Amino acid sequence: MPHAKINGIDLYYEISGREDGPPILFSNSLASTLHMWDPQMPAFRKHYKVIRYDSRGHGKSSAPDGAYSIETLVDDAIGLLDHLGIDKTDFCGLSKGGMVGQRLATLHPDRVERLVLCDTACYMGPPELWEGRIDTAAVDGMDGVVDATIMRWFTGPFQKRDPDAVDKVREMILNTPVAGFVGCCRAIQAMDQRETIQAIAAPTLVVVGADDPGTTPDAAREIQKRIEGARLEILPEAAHLANIEQPKLFDEAVLGFLGKG
Repeated sequence: MPHAKINGIDLYYEISGREDGPPILFSNSLASTLHMWDPQMPAFRKHYKVIRYDSRGHGKSSAPDGAYSIETLVDDAIGLLDHLGIDKTDFCGLSKGGMVGQRLATLHPDRVERLVLCDTACYMGPPELWEGRIDTAAVDGMDGVVDATIMRWFTGPFQKRDPDAVDKVREMILNTPVAGFVGCCRAIQAMDQRETIQAIAAPTLVVVGADDPGTTPDAAREIQKRIEGARLEILPEAAHLANIEQPKLFDEAVLGFLGKG
């Protein structure tokens, strides 16, 4: 599948599903790739032209040095839509991808049909938290952050029940370029969308795992409170990657919201 020259980098993307279907754009979390959405593909491909891409700094996309910004990541997404000739799309992003979705729907309301924000936040302080992760990755590489990340991303019972799924994500984390991880950490560290997301007009669903320790249910409720008419779905027995821990419930909630259930 192709790369596109977008916003000064090579952005890797894949398209699948119904060629004549409405588009949906999936955006990945920090330290993952477009394959974090693999569990969703059987259900979503029945209804959609599915577009997935590796965020700047991740997977098969370029990983330039230096700090990124949420606005730069939004420009990448808009550039991809322009490259593909897509005027308007449904959008589904998790964690960092959800932060991109919030800013995308704020800055480019004409490009977003419906918005799904998963296990994400509109603000992720304090800055010192991110300095610690950045310093660890800079010194020890992604080996230094992978174990703690897995513990935040999956509940203990799921780690025992489906070690293969966890190992796939572990490989994504370990293969993330340090420059890309650090660049996106800087984007999250500098982000504060608590006021700006109040301008979002697109119909919005907020999804969160009940046991997510990072982008918590309270963080999801804050987004819901600030976006007029937003709906909230809390998935039981799931941590940060709720789409992987509870794929059936996730698909049902999201496709139902999108009118495809």
